Formats: sequence, structure tokens, C-alpha cells
Amino acid sequence: MSVNSTKGHVDWGPAQLRRALEAAGVALWAWNVDTDSLIMDSHSYTLWDVSDDVDLTFERLSEKIHPADRDRVRAAFSATRAIVGPYEIDFRILVGEEVRWISARGQGDDAGMHDRSMTGVFLDVTARKQAEESHELLAGEMSHRVKNLLALASGLTSITSRTSTSVEDMSRQLTARLMALGRAHDLVRPLPGGQGNAALLGDLFTVLLAPYDDEGAFAGRIRIAVPRMGVGQSAATGLALVIHELATNSVKYGALSVPEGTLDVSGTQSDGSIEIRWSERGGPGVQIPEGAGGYGSKLLRRTLSGHLGGTIEHDWAPDGLLVALRLDVERLSV
Repeated sequence: MSVNSTKGHVDWGPAQLRRALEAAGVALWAWNVDTDSLIMDSHSYTLWDVSDDVDLTFERLSEKIHPADRDRVRAAFSATRAIVGPYEIDFRILVGEEVRWISARGQGDDAGMHDRSMTGVFLDVTARKQAEESHELLAGEMSHRVKNLLALASGLTSITSRTSTSVEDMSRQLTARLMALGRAHDLVRPLPGGQGNAALLGDLFTVLLAPYDDEGAFAGRIRIAVPRMGVGQSAATGLALVIHELATNSVKYGALSVPEGTLDVSGTQSDGSIEIRWSERGGPGVQIPEGAGGYGSKLLRRTLSGHLGGTIEHDWAPDGLLVALRLDVERLSV
């Protein structure tokens, strides 16, 4: 490498140029458009995972291109002969079971060829393409989640308005339900190995019931002991509504309406299902409700049967309400 001090330019020698290309991950190629022969540097052979001891042609190399991209790339390379100026095309190649993304770049136009050969570079852009795919998946997931939440909020608003006695009552009920959904979504986290998103069942009960226990769940009058298992993103929303409705009823009429009342939540898992028992003690005398029940009862049954594939049973025992929830484990994981 030499420096021209008059003009301030650097003249790069072959060794310096090669080191710069290697540092940038640039692979060189030259394609004779008449004979289809292809000449590549050592980095290109490594990138494509092909042997350098055989005569290489573009047709033979294109066999390494992903079948879904092969015709497009062949057509694009043929078309570059009529393109004046730089061109670029991204495509996938198969290296064993691995998929790599390659960006081929060069200068088109037959008129500018030297010895009937087109020259250009290959770049490994796998990391960039994977990042773009991850961003697209994240954007799609966020869009899906927002649409679902808006639809759910719209439905809750409509139904709550039918059972509210005043604007203030509607505001209070709707705000509480939406806050329960928000707390449930805060618990949903990505699982390792790309297995999706989930929240722990015990965490859902703990966080959603904590506002009803001055000393906090596990420490005060609310005790929780359920199997350690994940609840999927969609199921967490439905289960949050169920827990909120049960807690609201308990605060209005049951054990949580008095300081001495207690609530025990326990669970057992077997044969693809889990049974959760909601046991209240120490509250006012239990009275069996008349009729089919109000909106809260309908919401419970609708959510359990339709969304979670489960059932609910009430035992109106004199010493405290007992609720048995039976849920499908597979549906809970969604």
C-alpha cells in the first residue's frame, strides 16, 4: 500500500485489498456469459460449500439455490446482461440442512464486459434476513394481539353497559375487568426454544388476587397452591376474566366481603385435565341464587366452555362457597 501525499489518495496493493475483502465478508466471482463457466475466489467456495477441484458453471452452482428461488435467480442473472448499471438480488441457498441468504451484486450491460465475463460479489446476508423475519413476525404478532384486545374490550364494553345501573357503575366494572386483562398479559413471557408465549398458572392467580388481600397472596387470607404449568397467551386472557369474576362475587357476597373470610385455591392435574377448587370460608351465610344468574355467571360459563373448553360447578355449602373449575390442559397451553 502506498500513499500519494500530493493528492491524499491511498493506492491499495493486492494483499491489502484481499484483507479488506475478507474483513467485509466479500466473495468474488466472474461469469462467462458465452460458456457459462464460473470462476470464484476461495471465500465463495466456502460460502456456497462447493468443491474447487471441478470445473464450475453457473448452471451447476444454481443447483445449490433454494428450489423456491432458483428460477427467479436464473432469470435475474440472464436479465442483468441488458441492465445498464449496478444490480442486486437476494436469494437462499442450501448448505446441508442449513439455509443461507446470499446477496449477489454486480455491474450489468454487455457493452461493459471484459473478455465476455461479468464480475460481481457475493455477500452472506443471513443474519440480516433473519433479523428482518423476526421483526416481521413480531410486528404481525403485535398486530394480532392488539386486534384481539380491541375486540375483547369492545365486547366487554357492550355487555357491561347492559348490566350497569349508572355511568359510574359501568366505568368501575369495565375498568376493573380491563385491568385484570392487563395484569394477565403482563405475565405472558416467551418460552425457550421458540415454543411460544406463556404465563405460569400460579402467577396468574397470585397477581390477579393480590389486590383483594392486604397482606399479599401466599401470606394472608388468600392461599394458592396449584400445579406448576404454563398458560398460553390466549388462554391467559380467558382465565383472567374467570378469576376476576369469581373474586368480584366473593368481594360482594362471599368470604372476601368480611375481614375474617379466607379463600383457598388449589388444583390437581390428571388425564389431560386440571381441576381447580375455589374454597371460601368465614364469610356471610351462603344463599343459593335464584334463576340462571346475572351477567357475571353467564360470562364465566361462556368463557369456560367456549374459550377454555372447561366446565364450572358450584357447591353452595352453608359454611362457604365451593367452585370447581375443570379445564382442558391442551386448551390452556394455547
